[in-house]
Amino acid sequence: MAQMVTLTINEVKVNVAAGTLIVDAAKKAGIDIPVFCYHPKMEPVGMCRQCLVEIGRPMIDRATGQAVLDESGKPKLQFSPKLETACTTPVSEGMAVLTASEKAKAGQKEIIELLLTSHPLDCPVCDKGGECPLQNLTMAFGSSGSRFIFDEKQHAAKSVPLGELITLDRERCIQCARCIRFQNDIAGEPVLGFYQRGRATDIVTYSEPGFDSIFSGNTTDICPVGALTTSDFRFGARPWEMNHAASVCAQCAVGCNITFNVRREAKTGGRHVIKRAMPRQNEQVNEIWMCDKGRFAGYHFAESAERLTQSLIKGTPAELDAAEKLVAEKLKAAGSDVVVLAGGRLSNEDLFNLKQLADGLGGKALLYTPMAGGEFTAAYGLTAGSNLGDLGKGSTVMVVASDIHDEAPVWYLRIKAAAQRGAAVIVANARATKLDEFATYVVRYAYGDEVETVKSLSNKEKFAEALNAENLVIFYGSDGLGAAGSAVVAEACAELVKARAGKPNNGLVGVWNAPNTQGACELGYRTVFDLAVELKGKTVLLAAADPAGDDPALAEALRAASFVAVQELFLTESAKLAEVVLPVSAYTEREGTYTSAERRVQRFYPAVPARPGTKPDYALTADIARLAGIELEGRSPLLVMNKITASVKSFAGLSYGRLAEVAEQYPIIGRGDLYYGGTTYENTQGLGAHLGLGDTAPAPAPPRSALRPKENELLAVPASKVYDRGATMTAAALLEARTGRPVAVVHPAAAGKLGLLQGAPAQISLNGAEYAVVVKLDESLSAGVVLVYRSFGIPIFEPVIVSIAAAEQARGGL
Repeated sequence: MAQMVTLTINEVKVNVAAGTLIVDAAKKAGIDIPVFCYHPKMEPVGMCRQCLVEIGRPMIDRATGQAVLDESGKPKLQFSPKLETACTTPVSEGMAVLTASEKAKAGQKEIIELLLTSHPLDCPVCDKGGECPLQNLTMAFGSSGSRFIFDEKQHAAKSVPLGELITLDRERCIQCARCIRFQNDIAGEPVLGFYQRGRATDIVTYSEPGFDSIFSGNTTDICPVGALTTSDFRFGARPWEMNHAASVCAQCAVGCNITFNVRREAKTGGRHVIKRAMPRQNEQVNEIWMCDKGRFAGYHFAESAERLTQSLIKGTPAELDAAEKLVAEKLKAAGSDVVVLAGGRLSNEDLFNLKQLADGLGGKALLYTPMAGGEFTAAYGLTAGSNLGDLGKGSTVMVVASDIHDEAPVWYLRIKAAAQRGAAVIVANARATKLDEFATYVVRYAYGDEVETVKSLSNKEKFAEALNAENLVIFYGSDGLGAAGSAVVAEACAELVKARAGKPNNGLVGVWNAPNTQGACELGYRTVFDLAVELKGKTVLLAAADPAGDDPALAEALRAASFVAVQELFLTESAKLAEVVLPVSAYTEREGTYTSAERRVQRFYPAVPARPGTKPDYALTADIARLAGIELEGRSPLLVMNKITASVKSFAGLSYGRLAEVAEQYPIIGRGDLYYGGTTYENTQGLGAHLGLGDTAPAPAPPRSALRPKENELLAVPASKVYDRGATMTAAALLEARTGRPVAVVHPAAAGKLGLLQGAPAQISLNGAEYAVVVKLDESLSAGVVLVYRSFGIPIFEPVIVSIAAAEQARGGL
């Protein structure tokens, strides 16, 4: 247990751990000390001097080493003749701190005055107005007048793009270096720096493209002035004009807590629109951060004008009642020949009702996902008490077959931080990843050797200590793997953690590509490995899945079904093949829960009204079930959750009330003191709760045979990229430049042999079709491999043999 120190701050007795900085000790005692450069998530630098305070320390008798006592028997205090910075000074026993004395207030006022000598009077037009720390601290600590002449202010460029996502206003910058330190220390992407000196100092980007980081938006949250703004929100709205809705990011399986800022606008015909997505504090999930994919693409798909609002029967607009009735009749007639095929972006409530419908008819509930193994994460995943933020010395994190920086960016931040706290990190992959820099051990294998590699680790002496650590968390993914391959990798990883099942901070985590794939696995969905076999001649209800859009071959699988109905947001390629299409509400328009890959169930809330003509999936399913003679709960997601908790063991004990519970978190942010933690939102609507473990042991994964390329052949393997062209990304125009064209990644030796050049066009030949790509070189890849990213229109979801040639050669028939 940490040694405790007692001191007084403004005559209030405070007891905190030794080593605590004065600014944090004051915060915990409810006393605010103004800061600009200090941030509780970063090491102090004492640059701005705004936190000046008076500090008195007990006088020590040099002869005895004891405190000198006054007449009343209390230690005499000796105050420093100069003010000191509260953000760089740790507490000590008996210390007395004065934050609001005349001397301290005078020092704080002078710093404000100094900052304002070069700061423009932009408050009426500045995007930060209403949530600006400088504005707030000027009102609280500043002078009513200025001794400086307005014309003597430093003038600089008012709008300098650091990249297409972030804009810098150089006049407003106060050189606190928060943005630079965040990028260097927390993101590990040092792409910003100071340029020039004195009053001419400004922020520049050293990367190409500019501000090349997937965490750039966080710098605008922690910027204490309006110097950094996001391109999507710049001049978009005022903070006081917007309502706030708590939600969960739907872009990956991390489950980042976010807040949607919403405003009703005349230019949209009076419709409510989401203006921005902001992080919401959950120290056990995303702390106070979010990635740029979640920030800039997380909601645009739901706001799209292409949304479906009309039911369709054979492509013709129809009344919803008639469409539901037709689907119910077909499902009821099919009975055990019903297949429900669902995707991982549905809520727990949606998935539960869909499975209940399938079970009630005697049919199948299948999960459409490029990655399998969920039965192992359900059996051996993380449980209550688990928090990646607790991992450090004595803990091990292992990442297998995943580029976690691209697939789950916030986990990259948290694993990197765990490594910096002393945790052992093992990265096992067939190619280099960004996490390698922070790994204790990097293990390379050839694609196809994933299982053998995982099994061999426990037999190697140098890994013995790491794998027998007190805490062991294993993340596995599908880098270079399809569903079958990832299932056997999950099984191999599960063998390393199964003896620890139920122990906090121990377990298996799947790096899923959707927000609620884990929820589907917990609810009993079975991953589909051969869609053509499963759908042939069956009556199919498809929800939040677009196999035909992913792969033309899967369109044939849908055509082979006897009947297809689709519940969707958009008229997808699969929906175009369906006899009935039912429009659904987006998750931003409704309430529900997601289960993160860490097995934490979290609530999301409606941000905007539902589009007319749409219903949530769970309600549509309940309507169809009722018409088919099956009673399901469709009145509210809360009531559906009650059904889940009563019938699914791992959900036992959960309730919407419990999921909405909050507790004090540190650092204390999101209050009126935005200068301390930034504009991250306080969590007032729920921290979520972990699932318990079920009692079903998973069946062995189906066998998988690895493909091996022969001489003059290339093995094409799939991988995930943070900015893709998936269904939830295409509406985010701001990320178009980062998304780019389809890429084929090859080893330089293979490129030389095939006449391929870095950045040059090429064509991949697959199943008689050709796909245009841009060549990218990577020395960490095997020479016989070409890596292709998912969701770019190239239907490679399992390792497959392909040919690749330069575009000129392909056109010439070579």
